[in-house]
Amino acid sequence: MAITAEEQMMIKTVAEFIDKDVRPRVNEIEHANEYPTEWIEQMKEMGIFGLAIPEPWGFGAVSTEAYVLIAQELARGWMSLAGAMGGHTVVSKLLLLFGTDEQKEKYLPKMATGEIRATMALTEPGGGSDLQAMKTVAIADGDDYVINGTKTWITNSRKSSLVALLCKTDPAADPAHRGISIVLVEKDPHFEVPAGFEVSKDLPKLGYKGVESCEISFSDVRVPKAQLLGDAEGVGFKQMMKGLETGRLNVAARSLGVGQAALDDSVKYAQERESMGKPIWKHQAVGNTLAKMATKLEAARQLVLHAARCFDAGERVDMEAGMAKYHASEVAAEIALDAIRVHGGYGYSTEFEVERYYRDAPLMIVGEGTNEIQMGVIAKQLIGRNKI
Repeated sequence: MAITAEEQMMIKTVAEFIDKDVRPRVNEIEHANEYPTEWIEQMKEMGIFGLAIPEPWGFGAVSTEAYVLIAQELARGWMSLAGAMGGHTVVSKLLLLFGTDEQKEKYLPKMATGEIRATMALTEPGGGSDLQAMKTVAIADGDDYVINGTKTWITNSRKSSLVALLCKTDPAADPAHRGISIVLVEKDPHFEVPAGFEVSKDLPKLGYKGVESCEISFSDVRVPKAQLLGDAEGVGFKQMMKGLETGRLNVAARSLGVGQAALDDSVKYAQERESMGKPIWKHQAVGNTLAKMATKLEAARQLVLHAARCFDAGERVDMEAGMAKYHASEVAAEIALDAIRVHGGYGYSTEFEVERYYRDAPLMIVGEGTNEIQMGVIAKQLIGRNKI
């Protein structure tokens, strides 16, 4: 299904926002590690935080294909901007697919405008990608759950008002995934901070600046049982795996944006910079590098778009999303390094943006499930779909 004229206009509007407002100032903001408040407000006005929320709660959801193209444009300006809406979109999808009518009415209208921003809390300090080994628990006590545990690498943990917490409501369940649920934890700035909830540590990062990544802790935090996502305990792992299909497409789209920015800067620089009396792109080594960068990026983009179209067609896309995330992120890292090669010594200078692409790209390799995990998902689905 082709993207609509309205979606094309939205993509164009975001691209203009990136070129006019973001790119002229992004180096300054990124190096200062400032939270991009002004740009986030502009993203709210454009409807970025409601891209996955249909009427009657929002202004109309866009197709997944349009969503990844918009995320790509945001990341072309600054990867952190696409990250600021990534987890929020996953939580939107979780509420749409699995939330009760009351939960949808309560959260989705304000999430669509960005008044309420959401994040998801999966990873734990000792668990990494092994989500079934999590130690965070939500134990029933009367009409409440009592939550204890720690989550880490939580994007937007200070700025979000709603946390979709993956935790164990039945720690003794066998297999473990049957004891996992999602609990919706409300926090500032739009809700009271529950007693015992703390953003305990900001994590220093190589890249992905501006947007915060933190450790959060729960110490006897009481949350009403009505905050369980959906109507049943023990299905949170399955719910989150479905949500992560969208999350992995977002990461893949971010990879495309970083790769596109690195390619664009390299093509421009290769025409401006001269060596031995001619633009450096005319030297075969540089010209071939540009050709490989462009080809790898376009191949990755088609893989991502294919996964998005399969998602829109209602097909199972855990393998396709895993392939897209795996390949696009690896390509982004390769292109970012190639961009430094094209720029030579200037590529290592903080005056040029290519050093930022090189710092940002590795996040997509390890985020939203490491690429090693993605390969396991791909292999399992490959065999499952082709059993002999």
